[in-house]
Amino acid sequence: MPATPKNDATTVDEYLAAVRPKQRAALENLRTAILAVVPGAEERISYKRPAVFLDGKVVVWYGAAEKHCAFYPGAVVQAFAEELAGFETSKGSVRFQPENPLPTRLVRQLVRAAIARRTKPRATSGKRRSGSS
Repeated sequence: MPATPKNDATTVDEYLAAVRPKQRAALENLRTAILAVVPGAEERISYKRPAVFLDGKVVVWYGAAEKHCAFYPGAVVQAFAEELAGFETSKGSVRFQPENPLPTRLVRQLVRAAIARRTKPRATSGKRRSGSS
């Protein structure tokens, strides 16, 4: 079995089928936690990883790498730095080992925050474009 999913997976189920069993179990639990928070979600592959969409906009991604699993809720990661202590994080991702998954409660909080961030209207800079009156 390959260390990471096939690059040509076209569905989330195909992606998960290509992942090592321990990673698959961790990602399936992550998937369940995500979908519990996103009513009416659409799942599809985006950037070669499973993604969850709401109203046509991506909410989160997740996936497997050779030595870890990852959850990509975006810039909301920084707001949860204290709760994510003990996990490797970057600006928009959280990496974890299958035997030490993210707590379901925390996944749900991150997903809710990601939804709120993506549905919040973006502020404009107040600058007018040239040619506008």
